[in-house]
Amino acid sequence: MALDVPYSSIPDMFLKRVAASPDRHAFAHPGPTGPVWLTWAQVAQRAKAVAAGLHDLGVGQEDRVAILANTRLEWVIADFGIMCASGATTTVYPTTEPEDATYIISDSGSSVLFAEDPDQAAKIAGAALPALTHVILFDGAPDPTATVPQLTLAQLEEQGNRRLAEEPELIERLVADIGPDHLATLIYTSGTTGRPKGVELLHGGWCWEGVAQEAVGLLRVDDLQYLWLPLSHSFGKTLLCGATHVGLPTYVDGRVDKLVELLSVVRPTLMCGAPRVYEKVYNKSVTTAQDAGGAKAKIFAWAVEVGKEKVALEQAGKPVPGGLKFKYALAEKLVFSKLQARLGGRIRVLVSGAAPLSPEIATFFAAANLPISEGYGLTETSAGNFVNPPDGLRIGTVGKAMGDLECRLDTDGEVLVKGRPVMRGYHNLPEETAAAFTEDGFFRTGDIGSLDDDGYLRITDRKKDLVKTSGGKYVAPSYIEGMFKATCPYTSQAVVIGQARNYCTMLVTLDPDAITGWAAGTPLAGRPYAEIVASPEAEAMVQEYVAQLNQKLNRWETIKKVTILPRDLTIEDGEITPSLKIKRRGVESNFSDEIDKMYNGSVAEI
Repeated sequence: MALDVPYSSIPDMFLKRVAASPDRHAFAHPGPTGPVWLTWAQVAQRAKAVAAGLHDLGVGQEDRVAILANTRLEWVIADFGIMCASGATTTVYPTTEPEDATYIISDSGSSVLFAEDPDQAAKIAGAALPALTHVILFDGAPDPTATVPQLTLAQLEEQGNRRLAEEPELIERLVADIGPDHLATLIYTSGTTGRPKGVELLHGGWCWEGVAQEAVGLLRVDDLQYLWLPLSHSFGKTLLCGATHVGLPTYVDGRVDKLVELLSVVRPTLMCGAPRVYEKVYNKSVTTAQDAGGAKAKIFAWAVEVGKEKVALEQAGKPVPGGLKFKYALAEKLVFSKLQARLGGRIRVLVSGAAPLSPEIATFFAAANLPISEGYGLTETSAGNFVNPPDGLRIGTVGKAMGDLECRLDTDGEVLVKGRPVMRGYHNLPEETAAAFTEDGFFRTGDIGSLDDDGYLRITDRKKDLVKTSGGKYVAPSYIEGMFKATCPYTSQAVVIGQARNYCTMLVTLDPDAITGWAAGTPLAGRPYAEIVASPEAEAMVQEYVAQLNQKLNRWETIKKVTILPRDLTIEDGEITPSLKIKRRGVESNFSDEIDKMYNGSVAEI
């Protein structure tokens, strides 16, 4: 059945939301004593001023305007402003290196750039960007000597308000001319290989996303969302659309280092994140209990087993007997209530996306009465395509197709999708666009999966990431990596190696907080991170967890050798994407010596 989307564009949806609930809380930003809230009417006043200011700078329909900044309230206001001016937002991650930032702004043809501060603006200094006419700063003072003229966000809003005083209906007139097939966003895939490609996403697809999220039960008007995800990423953008359609209040704060601390202050009912956030919470919970030892460790282990027993029955569709309910109530009181409190004590829905979530970690959260609805989508498909409904969780799957999205599996198991949230194409890349679609218009996701009888999708691996050993056996790296993260609570990242090799090996990085706690009370206490992870004791600990992992794997999947790396993987070194996916080519290149040592003396097939 077709999903009813009653909007022609994102600004149409935004203005209708403002008209329906002008005085309700819309978005908040961090203040000196806690969240500072703006109503929908206040957000609209600022967004309209930005839009009128951009219109005065010459921004017209589908003209690109770039945002190079962290997740913050001004990002939201600028984004709404760009689209209310009938322009299209080009997103640039704040961690993007100057060369790539310049490439994205140039390739997109962006005429205006919103930069967080002078440091971000400096990334394009001296670059040849003939289309760029202005740079607008969220923070800091404009540089009067800059090649491209600079002004502050406040100055742009002042200019826009002057224009609106002369032409009060300007924004409504501009918005009336935007249709569902007009360009809304140009998001460059950071990609696990190669140069980023600009993904053209349309207003109709984003509006569909907003409606579909409510339809599946993810968002409710009485929710409070904590939005920390990069708004440069499609996952963050789709959540903005959902919040606008439903009208729920959203606290916006991209400071990931403050996330756990502020959860107890903001007390959200809804939070979405990449698996790494949930892995860190899991690591902290497990290692704290293990480090406490004695009765506390035993009670924690008992509570987790009780919770898992309850979850197993629920997943199988069987009733939970009274005796187990009693034991679970005790487990929640003694153990799980503390974890719930760390997340603010009011969580209704947690959502995981952007990378695979280990089923073991998902089971742990469900056992703690903090079920995670894992979802799935790509930048090319506006992020939200499949999700586990909160009232129908199936751990190990990414849920059912949202709305009226069509899905089928190709002969090799590749997941193919078709529908309104799918991109128009790759910007200025007609051949790559054509190759991304089947003859009958389905988008090729590049992921291998399976569908059960109820339509729940299980992703096996990235098609291009499947490893084929020299013995001809296929191995799914992300599956093994997820299992290891759940087995060893000290893990930060794990990367399985094995392509054309005669056995599998693994590179591991350890979580700095967890490993520091592990070292406490030993001769390694107080030593630098690199020294702790290089110690024979750390190696023995990891080897023990690898042995536990191998017991759960097929013979050809087992990890024969492991190397602990002296540092974590980073975005800056080209080893992970900003959405925390592993860039295997970058990892294998940067740590080729370590990999070669694990295969010294072995015979590899080229």
